This record gives sequence, C-alpha cells and structure tokens, in this order.
Amino acid sequence: MGAEDTKETMGPLAPRPRRSFIFVPGLRPEMYPKALSCGADIVCVELEDGIAPGDKAEARKLGLSLFGQPPADDGVERILRINSIRERFGIEDVLAVLAAESPPPALMMPKVRTPDEVVMLDRLLGEAGHSTRLHVIIETNAGLEAAFDIARCSDRIDALFFGGVDMAAELRCENAWEPLLHARSRVVHAAAGAGLDVIDVPYLDLDDPAGMRLEAERARDLGFAGKGSVHPKQIATLNEVFTPSADQIARARRIIARFEAAGTGLVVIDGKLIEKPVLRNMHRIVAIADRMGK
Repeated sequence: MGAEDTKETMGPLAPRPRRSFIFVPGLRPEMYPKALSCGADIVCVELEDGIAPGDKAEARKLGLSLFGQPPADDGVERILRINSIRERFGIEDVLAVLAAESPPPALMMPKVRTPDEVVMLDRLLGEAGHSTRLHVIIETNAGLEAAFDIARCSDRIDALFFGGVDMAAELRCENAWEPLLHARSRVVHAAAGAGLDVIDVPYLDLDDPAGMRLEAERARDLGFAGKGSVHPKQIATLNEVFTPSADQIARARRIIARFEAAGTGLVVIDGKLIEKPVLRNMHRIVAIADRMGK
C-alpha cells in the first residue's frame, strides 16, 4: 500500500483532548504507569533527545515493549517519539516499529524538514499493515518553511508540535515568546489549514509556574490546543488553561446539535452565521468535556 492508497483508506480521527503531554524516557519503563496516571492527555515514550547515543538500542527495546499489550481505555493518548529518520538511529527505530506485532498507536517525528520524510514513513507503515498515526514536530527552519505542505502530506497526521528549543537555535534567537512568535504563528496556521491539532513546546523553568501559565494562556489564545510539560506538577495548570469554560462547552454542544439537525453547511446561532469548518473544534471541546465528565 502506497501513500496515496493510505490517503484513501485512512482519514483524520475524531478530535480528542490534547491539552497536555509529558515524556517518559524509553530507558525508564517503570515511570510509564505513573505518567499514564498523572492527568496528561498525551504520554510520549522518548527515544530521541533524552537518550544518549550509547543507550539508543536499549531504550528502543524497552520503549517498544510498553506497547506490547492493548492500551487501557483511560483516555490517555500513547505515542513513541522516534529519532529523526534522516539519521541512523531513526532508521533503526522505524525498522523496529515496522517489525513489531503490536506497534505504537502513534509516532512522533522530530526535526522534520520536508513532506517527503512523512510520506515515506506513511508508505512504510501502510506496507506493514500498521494503522499507526503520526505527530510531526516543526523545529527546524526548513520545516517551518515547508510547514503548510508538511501538514497536508499525509492523512495519518493528527497534530503538529512546535519545537521551540531547536527552532530558537536554528533561528539564532532567544528562546522566548516574542522572538518565536512568527514561527509559532506559522505552525498554527499550517495546522489549522489542514484541520490538525497544534501543540506548543514545554515551558522549561519549573520554578516559574506563573510564567508557565502566562505562556500557556498566550499559546491558547494564538490557537494551540495544548502544551507540553517537563514535570507532572505542570499538568494540572496546563489542563486548566486549555479546558474550555462551561459556556464554551454548552455552546459547542448546541452548534453540533444544530448542524446535525440542519444537515447543511451553515447554521445561524444567536444571530451569528456559523459554517461547517468550525465543527472540528466544537467536537474537540466536547471531547475535553467528556474526558472530564462534564
């Protein structure tokens, strides 16, 4: 099955909460259950930057073993971050995933520079019969330039992630909100144009919770669906910031119900014209509400 065939048989999955995510080192499988219970919407097993070159093979073996059993129905999205497929470690990661009887439900692709990388992995997963989804990190200048094409190149993609640390290094700017605002905005626009979620980079200063909240609020207002964390103690704040209000949840349910009843591409609610493209975000709001039992 090639990439084009995959596009015909796969499609974007139903929206789901992606307010927060946290990494678990592939070398530390004992940390996985705790991460799954910390409240994060996404738990990502790490094979890339957090693993030294000499430990890559062991991390790959231990990390993939965590996906050997069907996941519990706990609402947590499970992802494996592989190494860049432009490098040997990334190629070895892909080969291991392709050979796995129980592959991860999703892979996070770092340092993506061109759509070709995603299309190639899409094709390989299709040939292996894997339904594995893809999450793509835009953290290089080349990737930023091609973000719009990358976002549209595969129907396996569920979300774009903004990698601020590497992006700041490539752009030779300070890793701060203002210098990276243009880059952030481009990633948001690319994701929105393709109907994808977009997730912001973690806030690195654990001793500045007020700063983290402010940056999360700015990211939310810019269009991000969530933000990463570097410690479980950040999760509650992130979930709070990216959780819609009761009024927003009620409005989303009304809009969805009105569209279902109308069977048209637009409806009028409270005197305002609402077109069908907003439905994906309304469904994401309801998915967050359902995860919280609201």
